[in-house]
Amino acid sequence: MEAKKKKRSHVPFRLNILFLAVFLLFTTLILRLGVVQIVHGDSFKAEAERQENVTAKLDAPRGKMYDRYGRVVVDNEPVFSITFTRTNNMKPDEIYEIAKKLSGYIEKGTDELTERDKKDFYLSYKADQRKIYEKLLTRKEMEDLDDKEQYLLVIDRLEVDQLNLSEEDEEIAAIWREMIRGYSLTPQRVKVDVPQKEIAVISEHLEEFDGTIDIKPDAQRTYPFDGTLKSIFGKVGQIPSELIDGYVLEGHDRNDLVGTSFLEEQYESVLRGSKTKINYVTDKSGNPIGKPIEDQGSRGHDIILTIDMELQKRVEEIVEREILDARQKYSANNKLNSSYVVMANPHTGEIYSMVGKVLEDGKFKDAPFGNVYNQYPMGSTVKGATVLTGYQTGVIEPGTVLYDTPLKLPGTPIKKSYRNMGYVSDLEALQQSSNVYMFRIAMRIAGYDYENKRGFNNREEAFETMRYYFNQFGLGVPTGIDLPYEDDGYNGGSQALGNLMDMGIGQFDTYTPMQMIQYISTIANGGYRMQPHLLKEIKKPDVSADEQGDTIYEFQPNILNRVDMKQEWIERVQKGLYMVMNTTKGTASSYFKNIEGYEAAGKTGTAQYDGDSYLLSLVGYAPHDNPEVAFIVVSPYAEEGGINNKIGRGILDAYFDIKKEGHKKNIIDEKPSEKIQEQ
Repeated sequence: MEAKKKKRSHVPFRLNILFLAVFLLFTTLILRLGVVQIVHGDSFKAEAERQENVTAKLDAPRGKMYDRYGRVVVDNEPVFSITFTRTNNMKPDEIYEIAKKLSGYIEKGTDELTERDKKDFYLSYKADQRKIYEKLLTRKEMEDLDDKEQYLLVIDRLEVDQLNLSEEDEEIAAIWREMIRGYSLTPQRVKVDVPQKEIAVISEHLEEFDGTIDIKPDAQRTYPFDGTLKSIFGKVGQIPSELIDGYVLEGHDRNDLVGTSFLEEQYESVLRGSKTKINYVTDKSGNPIGKPIEDQGSRGHDIILTIDMELQKRVEEIVEREILDARQKYSANNKLNSSYVVMANPHTGEIYSMVGKVLEDGKFKDAPFGNVYNQYPMGSTVKGATVLTGYQTGVIEPGTVLYDTPLKLPGTPIKKSYRNMGYVSDLEALQQSSNVYMFRIAMRIAGYDYENKRGFNNREEAFETMRYYFNQFGLGVPTGIDLPYEDDGYNGGSQALGNLMDMGIGQFDTYTPMQMIQYISTIANGGYRMQPHLLKEIKKPDVSADEQGDTIYEFQPNILNRVDMKQEWIERVQKGLYMVMNTTKGTASSYFKNIEGYEAAGKTGTAQYDGDSYLLSLVGYAPHDNPEVAFIVVSPYAEEGGINNKIGRGILDAYFDIKKEGHKKNIIDEKPSEKIQEQ
């Protein structure tokens, strides 16, 4: 019993020791917290507020563009840029003073200054706003409108010629314009490709700008082939204001440089690299502390185009030469100043060449985008679709003979071919370009009895039927070309019977050259409408100047539809197109008959254009029995001299000559031909 009592007496003693230890620990902890919060609280709080991490980003170089044979067509050139970084609490007057000081050290062009830029700058720094507002606003407007509404009204009423900005003011405004585009702690380019002299001057005066101005390595787009296809390659610039929200949702920053047109815009996600990240530590006022840490980004992916730049240059020279030749030899062509050409693989849709030339003030301007955006009445080149529509609707069949003689409809001028042909078959109608044969097809589709002058009871159905089958060839519908936008031609609606007949000869609805290349390619390849495209491959950034990166994507030919017509019918039309270029009565035989090396097939076209003028066109492909290349030529205001046939023959010869000679790797260093200009 005594031993048990002694054992129990030790338990309370140990608990007391434990309680004492816990008490001492809590006491120490409370004292420590008191010291931290009371004695050192302010300093720790300031330290916590002082250290805030902010990350800014800079665009990385974009991916390059190559033609189909590995020639660089769009590159990046290393340059230096002057950047401005705005702190969080920087005032407008401080920005102005920096812009003014910077204008003393660099030259900044004013070409991009808009009227709105000048007005904003003037109202911000050069004008007595109170007097301007009193002069341009009524008392009621000043009472009823808020500040933003008043400002916009003043901007609208203020005349640019009233600003009286000096050249120095405009240069400051141009610098200020770039500075205010950016966001806090994000370097904003003020000037790109700064000359060495200015770099040296700015370097000597950097301390004057308290870290807001810097010189950073950068890159800008270069074009080894100068202006050739430059517009199709596209531009890079600030995100358009109306598109900012969409780009932000996709993960872009508001001040990003992005592709703003054509291929640069179409393949923005591919060409855009990963950004360089600049990590700042700032105080509670948002001012940077210490030197930022940079995490270098990487260049965007490269894209390989379907274009052959050697062929492209040859086609451009041919088009320029033939335009000038036609203007000089034929007085009726005095309004001729442009021509458009597309060459493509009819089986894959790959675009080999896309040329547009416009003569202005004696010099040629490149306008290849006209092949996608310009629409024209294409004339008799569409007759292949008309004949095939006739087969499919059952109003004619292969071998059907119709009488070609002038037609007279009530209230309509006489409709006829360029000569009376008498009885002609479907093949002869294509060979000799009979308008009346196509008119009779259209009347039969409309259910019109020409002999008794009655019928055409459902005009909407007749027009819908014609367009339904024309659409299958790509006429009147988007082609799917891989560019941000395209015109799909003009639909004239459902009107008189004469308009339906005109549609059958390509003189009612209008089409783009790109639609026409899709149409003739569909006939050439046996009935498959292929998506035309400029992208061939996507590759990782090149590892050296002489070696491209690995392929990560290859464009596969895309069949949009198969025309709803028998193969034997398509082959029948192919035969008619062969006769156009290779038989005595063919409308293009004098230019294409007995060519050494290849035989072509195609269709000529003439359409009334812009009042009393004419437009000449030509579609075709070669070799006729195993097509490798299809083409379209469109020349508005070309009334004499067969410019369409001359260009067509020239570009086919160029294609097969290049194929025979072999493709050259370097064609930039070749001695250029003398620039063609109008004398």
